[in-house]
Amino acid sequence: MSAMCLKYWSFFGSNMSQMSLEEAVRSRRSVRGFLNQPVPQDVLNKVFDIARWSPSGTNMQPWQTYVASGSLRDRLRAQMMERVQAKVPPSQDHKEPKRNIGQVYKDRRRECAAVLYRAMDIEWDDKPARASASFRNFELFDAPHVAFLCMDEGFGLGSAWDVGMYAQTLMLAMTANGLASCAQGTMGHHPDLVREAFGLGDEVKVLFGISFGYEDTSMKVNEAHTERASLEDTVTFKS
Repeated sequence: MSAMCLKYWSFFGSNMSQMSLEEAVRSRRSVRGFLNQPVPQDVLNKVFDIARWSPSGTNMQPWQTYVASGSLRDRLRAQMMERVQAKVPPSQDHKEPKRNIGQVYKDRRRECAAVLYRAMDIEWDDKPARASASFRNFELFDAPHVAFLCMDEGFGLGSAWDVGMYAQTLMLAMTANGLASCAQGTMGHHPDLVREAFGLGDEVKVLFGISFGYEDTSMKVNEAHTERASLEDTVTFKS
């Protein structure tokens, strides 16, 4: 076993199958169907403890994470579903103005949706079925836990990048410890519900959420696997 693998395995703990950093990165994916099986508290403690070692500018560690489980998770899920069904528009704390993106990025986004729809046997022009699939976001894909990633209102875009690195570290730690996850921008659509649920002040701003738990391998949507652009298309080496 390589030194990197040994270091990584030791970091994540020896009570898991041996998994290298590369294996965790390549096997992590967005899972959209979970078992009704809560994650033990010791495992929760472990993965979130690992995530706190994420890098951040000047070590400010701007992330604030709030995890809903049990009855609180159920209440938030019901409230978000009710708002969506009532067509209440989103009111994100951080909303970027729409900008025109290149066609290559639009094509990647469309292909991602197509892969998911094919896995669920949904035709592209079947708008009701597509809407039902989208609504599953607010059902948390039946995950027993959802983590809301937040930061103080005084922080800007640079600190949001830090929160993104924290989220990646967290999801890799989950993967290495047998958990599945799905990062969701939709969890930032109704931040007032999150603040009310956790008793937070208005200065705490919600960026996004991560639904997580144990994957339900019987769900067809979890058979969907997206590809990545080639190294040549994404990295330029120059001397």
